[in-house]
Parts: sequence; structure tokens; C-alpha cells
Amino acid sequence: MTYSYSSPSPKRRISSLLILLLILVGLWLLFGRHDYQLRSPEPPRAITARGDLAADEQNTIELFRAASPSVVYITNIELRRNLFSLNVAEIPKGTGSGFVWDKAGRIVTNFHVIEDANSVEVTLADHSTWKASLVGVAPDKDLAVLQIQAPADALFPLAIGESHNLLVGQKVFAIGNPFGLDQTITAGIVSALGREIKSVTGRTIQGVIQTDAAINPGNSGGPLLDSSGRLIGVNTAIYSPSGGSSGIGFAMPVDEVSSLVPEIITYGRVIRPGLGVSLANESITHRLGVTGVLIVKVHSGGSAAKAGLHGIRQQGSEIVLGDIITAINGVKVLTYDKLRNELDRYKVGEEVELEIVRDGKKILVQVTLEEVA
Repeated sequence: MTYSYSSPSPKRRISSLLILLLILVGLWLLFGRHDYQLRSPEPPRAITARGDLAADEQNTIELFRAASPSVVYITNIELRRNLFSLNVAEIPKGTGSGFVWDKAGRIVTNFHVIEDANSVEVTLADHSTWKASLVGVAPDKDLAVLQIQAPADALFPLAIGESHNLLVGQKVFAIGNPFGLDQTITAGIVSALGREIKSVTGRTIQGVIQTDAAINPGNSGGPLLDSSGRLIGVNTAIYSPSGGSSGIGFAMPVDEVSSLVPEIITYGRVIRPGLGVSLANESITHRLGVTGVLIVKVHSGGSAAKAGLHGIRQQGSEIVLGDIITAINGVKVLTYDKLRNELDRYKVGEEVELEIVRDGKKILVQVTLEEVA
């Protein structure tokens, strides 16, 4: 069986095309005629003149222009060995912020930004990058000082302000490198004063500034500025379950930074005053039911020994507890952390009055503070 196909005749084909054309023309006349008429183009909207910037906007712009050259980008470098070639490569481990302290090339940042780094790189605002050497650290205060060999004309130290006279509600600005985005400014206010946070060593840092200026990972070590562009704090931490800014950031007050950085530059560390004793940790004092800071050992020839303080000792078959420190110059210090923070208010060579408990009796003892090794 075969199949054959016939083509329509030319007349039928032309008739079909004419009918289709008429249908299309009708549809166009009915629905689309007005859409396809030629018309003049819509004139562009007029631009409205902006006028002058508000005074606070102008202040923020000028503040950023003046302060941003002082802010640096810090890269924490670690050495990592390739498992196959055994070659050692430098790998960026983390980033943070810092700022120029002086024309000698000292850079201030947080200790936790450079902690455990094999090497550190500092990138200035002009995008030049310099290898940094470590001058010194104060881990209990989360501070570190670095040194770069950049020319003096490329270094712009920040103006140093004050923190003891800050007021809750005054405007503040944070400049740093959040999430690796360099030269970022955020604004806010002083939300609270006198806060306490934990340093990387577990020690309490007191007198901390709380701000709602957005501080994110990467802002650590950068400056907190007042509306005059003066340094009033070093951005140290954020409080956030997610790791991002949630409106609560903390900064080390500049009054303390200004006293610690020169010591770090001179000695490579902070010269801390001490009593010449070894102290029991809190778990031991709790177990013994002791209220205060228990002296375990008095160092021979030290200040405490000269003042006649006692450590734990054995009398016959009995163990006698040492003296228990309960106050310094009238300020209660019932934990090791409180004792250390109170001692940090003084300098080596100054004399303090200790309130101690010995055999259940309170005694006042004068002790000259000595340097802690």
C-alpha cells in the first residue's frame, strides 16, 4: 500500500494568506493601534538641587578624611607546610585593624588580632604593605604594639583624646576593616561606661566603653573616635550570638591605653606591681570556705616577707592557712581578679595598706609594691 500527499492549489494558498492577513490587521486595529503610534520621547525628569550638607554630615566627612589615613589593615600570617611538596607557605590566618601611634612606625592593635601569628603584615591607607615586628604585648588588656619601617611622611598618628570625661549619649565613630572591607566608618553613641569584659587571658578588663557604633569582626584593634576625631578608645570586642554587630560593642578606654603603650614600647611588656606572694586560685578558696584571697607562699626577700605576711605553713602535724587578703587601701578585693585589677591602679614602689585576716582577726599591714616578674 502506498500513500500519496497532495499540495494545495496556488489559488487556495493565496486565499488563506489573505484571510490570515485580514485577521491580523483587524486585531491590530482593535487592540494595538494606539500602542504603536509614533510619539515624542518622554522628557527626562528635572534634577533637584541638593543644597548644602547638614553640619553633622560635614563633620563626619571631615573626620573620616582626617582620621582614615591613620587606620591600618592588619593581616595575621601563619606558616603552613604542603603535605605533598613539604614546602612551607605563608597563609593569611585572620585580619584586623590598628592605628598609627607615632611617626616612628609604632602600630597599636589588639593582642588577639596578632596572637599566635608567625608573621604580621600591616597595610597603610595608601595601600603599601609592610612586614611588622612585635614590640610588645599586654595580653591581660588585649593590647599589642607592632613596628613597621615605613617612611615618616607615610605615617599619620591619631590625635589622642581622653576617656575619663566621656558622657553617655555623646557621638562616637569607629574606623576599621570589618570583614576585610578596608577604610569603613560607622557612627553611634556612647551607650554606657564602666563596663567589664573578659580578656583572652580570662582577666577582667574594667572601665570599658560600650557603644552602639557597628563593630564587626575585623574592626578589632581599630580606633574609636569622638566628634573631634580624637582617639578615645580601642575597639576590642562585640557582643553577638551570630558574630556580627548587634548594637553592642566595647572599646578599651584611651586613658588606660595611653598609660600602657609607652611601657610596652619601652619594656616590651607592662610593668605590673605585685606583693611578692603566690596566691591560691578561687577553686581552692571556695573549697576551703575562705572569703578573700589566700596567700599560699611568701617569696623570700620580697615585699610581703618584709611586711611580715604569712603563707600556708605546717605547724607540727597541722596545716595552718596563710593570711587572707580582703582589701587594699579600703577597697574590698575578695577574688584574685579583683585584687589584680586593684593593684594595677598603682605603680611599683608605691605603698599600700592591706587588710588581712589571720587566725580569724583583721590586721592592717603596710606593703611596698614590687615588680612582678
